[in-house]
Amino acid sequence: MATTPQVICATGRRKNAVATVQLTAGTGKLLANGRDFENYFPSVPLRNYVLQPLKLTNTDQKFDILAKVNGGGIVGQSGALRHALARALILADSSLRDVLKNSGLLTRDARMKERKKAGRPGARKRFQFSKR
Repeated sequence: MATTPQVICATGRRKNAVATVQLTAGTGKLLANGRDFENYFPSVPLRNYVLQPLKLTNTDQKFDILAKVNGGGIVGQSGALRHALARALILADSSLRDVLKNSGLLTRDARMKERKKAGRPGARKRFQFSKR
């Protein structure tokens, strides 16, 4: 009787983006929304930002990652994916928690866009003042 590979699921958030990650034992293949990782995140700094938890814990060749990301823009999605990866790695191996926590990868970035106020052109902007 064959055993099914263990799948580890985690969720990460940043701005309006939500990322869901599935980790399985593998060779380091990464898919985001059914597309190749390099194709989904075309800029190198964003790719390095997402892969930070894997490189920090030396697990970039241990897991195959299937990610589903929606909402927000490309930067918010990369932050959400990074957060989800860090959470999933802890579920896979709890000894990695100290390394990830000290690097600040487990903290959810709470900065959100401020809402537009009624009767104003933006969140903080005011209409031009006219003395006369």
